[in-house]
Amino acid sequence: MEKLICGTAAYTLFLNDKQSGKLSHAYMLDFSDSKNLNSALKIFALAFFGFGRDSVNGRRLLGGSLPDCKIYPAEGKKLNAEAVAEILNESAMRPVEFKDKLFVISGFEQASALLQNKLLKTLEEPPQGVYFLLGVTTSAPVLDTVKSRVKTLTIAPFTEGEIFEALQRGGESPLNREAAESCGGIFGEAQNMVGGGWFKEVIDAAHVICTTTDVGGIGAAAIKYGDIKYKSELLKRIQQNFYRALCEKAEGREGEISKLWTKPALIYALESLDKACADLKFNAYYQGLLYDLMLRIIEENGKWLKLQA
Repeated sequence: MEKLICGTAAYTLFLNDKQSGKLSHAYMLDFSDSKNLNSALKIFALAFFGFGRDSVNGRRLLGGSLPDCKIYPAEGKKLNAEAVAEILNESAMRPVEFKDKLFVISGFEQASALLQNKLLKTLEEPPQGVYFLLGVTTSAPVLDTVKSRVKTLTIAPFTEGEIFEALQRGGESPLNREAAESCGGIFGEAQNMVGGGWFKEVIDAAHVICTTTDVGGIGAAAIKYGDIKYKSELLKRIQQNFYRALCEKAEGREGEISKLWTKPALIYALESLDKACADLKFNAYYQGLLYDLMLRIIEENGKWLKLQA
């Protein structure tokens, strides 16, 4: 995770501000990875103080025991009025061990407008040597008045290659490549996929469905996977398989799935899967939805195969 974060433009900008002595009094880290937001904020906090993670003070910071780095809210909690009052009181006190004090507030987008407003004046004009690092997974709920008083650092989604390499560093797995391609650039999502048995179940089910081109076979597949727990994930995985197959067709290549389907059928499949994903919330009979979806795609494929014969 640290290598991913340290390779971002946001981290480079923050480090440059630090090294040039031009740190803003308040930053907002916009990072859509809720699983790793806290870890990312701590990496930035280490850079703020200039600590290595394996140094004594680095370990104290990461463990939450460094008095001049206050991390909010408590594990598993949201920012509340008591924590905000504590932040305001603590910010008025001089640093204990170092010349600067840093307040790290994770999940700031979940704070109510009232709590955000209570922090507004301190964010705008903190006491000398006091800095703030806010973390959000989305900036939409943050008040415009807060946004105007902080310097926003945005971490964009990572590339498939970056995520795959990060997963490999954590432990090689045959699912790493699939997770990197399926997570939408969110490392935490990829971690959840690799760590959950559901991901392989969905991959296997989608592969069976996408390589079945006869009505009898798709009927059996619909029965087999009609009660799968991860319904929307399966539809999305099927769509992803067909999209890859369409890309292979466009590049003149033939893979295990692409060789079974005509290009028009694949285009039709992607459009039909968009509708199926939208209809899922209104359709409790998943087995029927899956069967009807694939039946129509098979029929479309058969029509084009006859025209090409």
